[in-house]
Amino acid sequence: MTTRPLSDAELAAQPAGYWTGLAYEAVISFVRARQAELGFTQPQFWLLRNLSKNDISPDGRGMTVPELQQAMSAYLRPEDDLEAEAEVLLGRGWLTRDAAGRLWITASGEEARTGLQQHTPAIRDHIHRDIDDADYVTTLRVLQQMIRNTGGSSA
Repeated sequence: MTTRPLSDAELAAQPAGYWTGLAYEAVISFVRARQAELGFTQPQFWLLRNLSKNDISPDGRGMTVPELQQAMSAYLRPEDDLEAEAEVLLGRGWLTRDAAGRLWITASGEEARTGLQQHTPAIRDHIHRDIDDADYVTTLRVLQQMIRNTGGSSA
């Protein structure tokens, strides 16, 4: 079965939630698949980023898994198991755990975070292929307004 392209009027009548949901699932699946090909998971990368004073962490202090779950609550998926992901990073020597259960990024973990982050531009470029920056910005502004219109927080 072939589908004909929708007219602008037909597109304007389409439900935003349906299309944003499809886009979300497609983008997240793509990013996670690329990261898996490179030998890490998105939650592992987030753990390193949230524990690095050179990235998201303001001070590089250790955090417990519940503290990390709270810090990442806006983007964790239900299937993400930070405790299991942390165990993998502990096994690789990228994290350590102190007696109070706080996780700390190690020097090799910081080196790994930097190396993993080098793949981000290529993943972004693939997702943004054939999309003009101005169109992308307009799309984000429209989505932010929809979020405000529905009482959400667009951060």
